[in-house]
Amino acid sequence: MRRREFFRLFGAVVAWPIAVRAQQPDQMRRIGVLAEGEPENKDRVAAFLLALRELGWTDGRNVQIVYRWVGGDAAAKYASELATLAPDAILTVGSAGTGPMLRATRTVPVVFVIVPDPVGSGFVKGLSRPGGNATGFMMFEYNLCGKWLELLKQIAPHVTRAAVLRDPLLESGVGQFAVIQSVAPSIGIEVSPINLNNAAEIESEVATFAGSANGGLILTASALSLRHRDLIITLAARHKLPAIYYERIFVTGGGLICYGIDYPDQYRRAAGYVDRILKGERPADLPVQYPTKYELVINLKTAKALGLAAPPTLLARADEVIE
Repeated sequence: MRRREFFRLFGAVVAWPIAVRAQQPDQMRRIGVLAEGEPENKDRVAAFLLALRELGWTDGRNVQIVYRWVGGDAAAKYASELATLAPDAILTVGSAGTGPMLRATRTVPVVFVIVPDPVGSGFVKGLSRPGGNATGFMMFEYNLCGKWLELLKQIAPHVTRAAVLRDPLLESGVGQFAVIQSVAPSIGIEVSPINLNNAAEIESEVATFAGSANGGLILTASALSLRHRDLIITLAARHKLPAIYYERIFVTGGGLICYGIDYPDQYRRAAGYVDRILKGERPADLPVQYPTKYELVINLKTAKALGLAAPPTLLARADEVIE
């Protein structure tokens, strides 16, 4: 074989795999989603998918989204199933989803949203350098809990006692109550905890608390708070107790007032972290981020039923007023 022909053939052989690769469709990546199956969660995941699409990732084209909608005690089972699939990244929601997921895998990258205390819960080693296979977005800074007490006093000045409904088995449940308790003396409100163990206990404890005058309720953030959402709103109305919540769905469902994060915003920001992971970055190097958007929502219909008049200054601050 002549030398010129050899190099022509050699060049064609070397170039062939490159040309073939260039003609192949985009590599299909896989993203897992582990979340409660409530309608509002599915709406928020839709915001996550939209943000992914804007970053160039489309379900069915270059990425496959695998869902596990959990409820009750099924989180561990579904977390194990997702870990077995070994996706390129997994989105988890709250401590109730993130905990089981990290017990199922310490290798698959996990991006969490709406987690109150990722360090205290053992999900990451630190906020600036998570150090493991997980990172994401915190639900709030603990000082937010003190603002719930302040807002309750503003909309219901007569309140001198507040029952704090919390999950005592969560580090964040203990932490939220501790902050509220530390702020209470300066607000002029005495606080006491009610554990969110089961519906019968909640109903009994709230009824007992309501037996004395000038009471109010503060609902802290947890999966159990969502599970007992309708019951808590009903009890607050039945016993004429002004109540503040951490999420707008409680207020749109008949609750009095809420102050908390903009939930869809966290899902949109989580898409940015998943994008970076799919492009080669490690969760260990992506800092856990604090919320950047909060919203105040007031239900004037509920205020009227409780005989309360929301101060004009408070209404002016509200992001949404339900009439």
